[in-house]
Amino acid sequence: MRFAKPACLGLAAALVPALSSVARAHVGEGAGGGLISGFVHPLLGADHVMAMVAVGLWGVFLGRPAIWLLPVIFPLVMALGGVMGMVGMPLPSVETGIALSAIVLGLCVALGARAPLWLAAVLVGFFAIFHGYAHGAEMPGEADALSFALGFVIATGVLHLTGILFGSLARTEPGRLAVRAAGAVIALGGVGFLTGVV
Repeated sequence: MRFAKPACLGLAAALVPALSSVARAHVGEGAGGGLISGFVHPLLGADHVMAMVAVGLWGVFLGRPAIWLLPVIFPLVMALGGVMGMVGMPLPSVETGIALSAIVLGLCVALGARAPLWLAAVLVGFFAIFHGYAHGAEMPGEADALSFALGFVIATGVLHLTGILFGSLARTEPGRLAVRAAGAVIALGGVGFLTGVV
């Protein structure tokens, strides 16, 4: 399925300003340290985990070079968002952006969306800012910023790789259905985060 219009990006751009920030459990866990604390932080939020796995899954559907490019773009841009969060730069609707990332990226996987590479990169980068911002803003006060950031970037890479590995099932028809079903579950999870049900 090819997108004649940039549906995923359009959906995100239309919904982010329209929806208010959803109160989620992105408060600091009180964990000190740097690298380990940063590595664990993304793994504690199901919304983060699902969206990052979805990036790997979608990369598989898009094929090369997206399969490797998207998991590189996400952590790089996320690091920028992390710096924004650490220095307290204002960013509206962070939790809404995170929830929408799960919805939109999950739908892209569920539909097997064949977006152009540039659009996929822009979409992934757009959502990465929200994820990075949340991690940076919640960095424990006593943590080393550089080590913390390195930790959450590494964890993100692991989650992307997990998506790629699971996405490799798509080489067979039953596997492709399983991967699309995973995308649908991610999108539904995002709806749950957005509405406060989850």
